[in-house]
Amino acid sequence: MTFNNPEYLFILLLLIPTIYWYVKEMYKSDASMQISTHRNIQQIKKSTKIKLLHAPFVLRTLAIVFLTIALARPQASNSWRTENTEGIDIMLALDISGTMMAEDLRPNRLEASKDVATEFILSRPNDNIGLVVFSGESFTQCPLTTDHAVLVNLFKGVEYGMIEDGTAIGLGLANAINRIKDSKTKSKVIILLTDGSNNRGDIAPITAAEIAKSFGIRVYAIGVGSYGKVNIPVQTPMGMQYQQMDSEFDEKSLQEIASMTGGSYFRATNNNKLRSIYQEIDQLEKTKINVKEYSKKNEEFYVFALLAFLFLLSEIALRNTLLRKIP
Repeated sequence: MTFNNPEYLFILLLLIPTIYWYVKEMYKSDASMQISTHRNIQQIKKSTKIKLLHAPFVLRTLAIVFLTIALARPQASNSWRTENTEGIDIMLALDISGTMMAEDLRPNRLEASKDVATEFILSRPNDNIGLVVFSGESFTQCPLTTDHAVLVNLFKGVEYGMIEDGTAIGLGLANAINRIKDSKTKSKVIILLTDGSNNRGDIAPITAAEIAKSFGIRVYAIGVGSYGKVNIPVQTPMGMQYQQMDSEFDEKSLQEIASMTGGSYFRATNNNKLRSIYQEIDQLEKTKINVKEYSKKNEEFYVFALLAFLFLLSEIALRNTLLRKIP
């Protein structure tokens, strides 16, 4: 409920000194008489007139309260809204090569990338999102879909060794472009995540970026990996062994891909940095929602005006019947 003229409610503040004055006058008007004991007096029942002694003042106060509320014009509103949602199409291109098993991110680069990407997917319910994975080759794990529960389940099934090892960045990017290029939405985005340099495939990363640019597709490139040497688990006849290698990849190509397509390049050196990168992309690529709001207001003052009239009428009736003063 809202008030059309809320300034009238300040009148209620005048009731504070009025009530104070009434209570003060009531104690001043009490008569006193000396008696030996009041034990028997307490047993005398109070008359109806005594019980209703303060009723006129209470009724008048309530009448003023409800009349003031009526003057403020309380209004009940019925509102509703309609939404037109324009989602964004997003393809995730994820590197699943052997170097993604490095443990500079926890538990490793691949699992950290899957966890953060899953959070990103669940935060964008209005968007079509798909998944392409690549290493030495590339394939589509999930086409564009709004059924994000299915997409998340397919994401969980992604693991190292699904396809031949290597790093075909150009092929993975081209596959993602092929899946999103015919989209009818105005915003088309690819999030390319890798930790290596292109060493496989027939398509160069820059060539794929030029294709993306021609279709108006923005590419956000994320390079995963800390600086310096990292430990990578390697399966040997003696069991799992760790091999140290330099954490290096072709950042220049990733920067060029992002710049050419109107996207951005990011470097994720740890889990928190990777999460903040996805949050930044989430802010850059907001879903457009057109909202129309309607509101209908109904006047409610007559209810309070009626109550004020009834309380005032009751006070007048009491003063002229049970509480009538005879000169």
